[in-house]
Amino acid sequence: MLFRYRGGEGMLAWAFHRISGVAIWAFVVLHVIDIYLVGGNPEAYDELLAIYASPIGRVLEALLGAALLYHALNGLRIIVMDFWPPLTRYHRQLWYLCWLIFVVVGLPVAWIVLKPIWEGVPT
Repeated sequence: MLFRYRGGEGMLAWAFHRISGVAIWAFVVLHVIDIYLVGGNPEAYDELLAIYASPIGRVLEALLGAALLYHALNGLRIIVMDFWPPLTRYHRQLWYLCWLIFVVVGLPVAWIVLKPIWEGVPT
């Protein structure tokens, strides 16, 4: 029998969880490299810090925060369903609750992180 692709909230939650996990892993690798540069090549480290403070660095920092927040919230949703299996009936509602918390917490934080770009404040 040929299986049909249906998509839906469960598939999106799964995909976003994997994508955010890979983004977090990439950040950890970059972070290990930049910490190495402190002692290995201080000039390169200073250049990297300038990139982090630039507008593109701010946007990437906001995206990293979004990935961390989504990954944590969805992970908690998965834990709740693992410990209380009857709640799997409400996986869609729990996923939408994760997005509600994501927006309520994430947008103000993103605004704070990105604010220097719009105000032209040097970091």
